[in-house]
Amino acid sequence: MDDLDPQLLRALRAVADAGSITGAAATLGYSQPAVSQLLQRAEQRLGHALLLRGARGVTLTEAGQVLADHALHVQAALTAAREDLDAVGGLARGRVRIAGFPSASSTLVPAVLASMAAAVPGVTTSYVEVEPPEALELVRRGEVDVALTFTYVGDDVATDAGLVTRALGRDPLALVRLALVRSGGPGHVRPAGSVGAVAGSLAVDLASLRGARWIGGCPRCRGHLLASCASAGFVPDIVLETDNAAAVVGLVAAGLGVALLPRLALATTVIPPGVSIDPVDDELARRVEVVVARGAERVPSVRAALEAVRAAEPLLA
Repeated sequence: MDDLDPQLLRALRAVADAGSITGAAATLGYSQPAVSQLLQRAEQRLGHALLLRGARGVTLTEAGQVLADHALHVQAALTAAREDLDAVGGLARGRVRIAGFPSASSTLVPAVLASMAAAVPGVTTSYVEVEPPEALELVRRGEVDVALTFTYVGDDVATDAGLVTRALGRDPLALVRLALVRSGGPGHVRPAGSVGAVAGSLAVDLASLRGARWIGGCPRCRGHLLASCASAGFVPDIVLETDNAAAVVGLVAAGLGVALLPRLALATTVIPPGVSIDPVDDELARRVEVVVARGAERVPSVRAALEAVRAAEPLLA
């Protein structure tokens, strides 16, 4: 064990991420010869080849990859050790880095950050907005501490022993369309319903929209739209794509298509007159989750962030 040290593990992790010793050196703030010598000395001490050197750069051997994978857990443990010291002062100091998906940015995240500011004002919080796959990768690399993510029923989600995922609640989807044909007779326009009133309405059968033009969202949301429509027996005609909820509603209001949007995205979006927000099958709802590195709950600032996230759960179904 004396032959292994955090500096070596960090170097291997940096090589794995950068694909070259030069890129790893830039990430670590060292010179390229210094990183190269560090790895060469480690290979001699350990008796294992850690790198395969080629004309196009370097790749890790199986032994090198094993150590690079452990680097994530070691970094989490070192962070826990450092932040545990802050607990002595009652979280008078510390930091927590949070990542979340776009529609959480205007709903869940403000509630979480406000709760943190009130409960632990000495803890510095930061936030970055990214889609779930990127958020999970940031947690794996130790670049964020807490990630708010979502998954859909049927998603092929790979298990990761280094991460801990906890379900927070459901985020129902709704159909956004022009309200042109309603009970008031042909051509009658029903005023757009509020987002909160969606749950009490009759769910729309997607099969009835076989001939509609569709507006797609983010890549994962488009994939879910395709799968949902396939289950209803048709392929949607996606004519426009944007992951901006306000833009989607504007496009619908202009008569350019229909769309599926989650309730969190609609909660802070202005719904213009003539646009209808109707519920769809409850099975289409997405699951909102919070993800941290295994063992990170021991870090006081991360634990405080998780408590703030739990306090925001009532915003979900």
